[in-house]
Amino acid sequence: MLTRPVIVLFSFACGLAVATIYFSQPLLDTIGAQFSTPTAEVGIVLTLPQIGYAIGLLLIVPLGDIVDQRRLIVGQTVLLGVSLLATAIAPNAWTFLASITALGALAVVTQVMVTYTAVHAAPERQGWAVGVVTGGIISGILLARTVSGALSDLFGWRSVYVVAAIATVATAGMLMRTLPRSTRTRQALPYRRLLLSTLRLLHDEPVLRSRAIIAMLVFAAITVLLTPMVLALTAAPYHLSHTHVGLFGLAGAAGALGAFKAGAWCDDGWATRVTGIGLSLMLAAWALAATLHWTLLGLALAVVIIDFGLQSVHVANQSLIYRLDTELHGRLTAAYMTFYSMGSAVGAIVSTWVYSVHGWTGVCLLGATISVGALAYWAISERAAHQHRLRHQPHPEALQDPITHGACERQ
Repeated sequence: MLTRPVIVLFSFACGLAVATIYFSQPLLDTIGAQFSTPTAEVGIVLTLPQIGYAIGLLLIVPLGDIVDQRRLIVGQTVLLGVSLLATAIAPNAWTFLASITALGALAVVTQVMVTYTAVHAAPERQGWAVGVVTGGIISGILLARTVSGALSDLFGWRSVYVVAAIATVATAGMLMRTLPRSTRTRQALPYRRLLLSTLRLLHDEPVLRSRAIIAMLVFAAITVLLTPMVLALTAAPYHLSHTHVGLFGLAGAAGALGAFKAGAWCDDGWATRVTGIGLSLMLAAWALAATLHWTLLGLALAVVIIDFGLQSVHVANQSLIYRLDTELHGRLTAAYMTFYSMGSAVGAIVSTWVYSVHGWTGVCLLGATISVGALAYWAISERAAHQHRLRHQPHPEALQDPITHGACERQ
């Protein structure tokens, strides 16, 4: 079983790894100017790492079911450090874009660590342990903006990737020394069949399928908020520096604390209620975000609320899918997180285009529309699942409403 210090180290390592994808977010204007990229197209700087992340999810994360996860985690972390250094010294746009794509593919080490945690944590504390590690991931996503903004203002944008490369290699050393060797029996499965079985899970597991679609929508929504936010804040009337833009990441980190409590709630069987509340909060946050024209406070509150909602939904999703089969955690994670990455990639490129054409109001309308879609899909899928159970497993408890009584947890 994993000890608390190892879980905390995992949380830090995951936060650092995933932060590497988002360091460029508050630097979009600077990087765009460096490589002469138009505003409407600068979202590609965030889209390519997400595409790389999706590739890594499909091709690397499933390996955790058939190879030594300890070696996989340490090896990926070292290579991630190398990719960060390559990004820092990139001489032109093509080299930079290739480096950040590779960086995204290797950053999926976070998901290998999440599956490792889910498998090796004590069963009664699985939700809490996954919540702590996931909290590290969300905090890394948010604090990446704060750190990169400050470093960029002090030493230039390339310094961000140099510092991250050093920290990542050092973290790999700590993981190699402290990570317990896995005693889990691994399946002898050819790589091709491993990949095909990952895709088959989406067809065979309705819970995985519905939760993956919800993940795609909620991560698209938060990317729609955070990607053009830097463009709006650095323009008139605020003209904020990268350091000040990065401070919004601190606000979001407060919302990320929801991971710890959400994981405990899911352990108690409240994953469906957690999902509904989280989705509702994400929708409500857009009304506050729309006040950016008058005040920065509304946007700061929106970031806190939408991150809390996202974190709660994400932990609830993982809590449910990891109950499906303990031998398939790597493939379940790969299938689920591929949809997350798709949502983030599409949200990044579409939101910058919408901002360039329709401004911040258009961004808020787009985000609210996606959030409405996520909430509606969740309600419809939960009711459909409830009706399916009524037809196939009739019993008195099944007569309870799925949304108000958390039927999804008892599938």
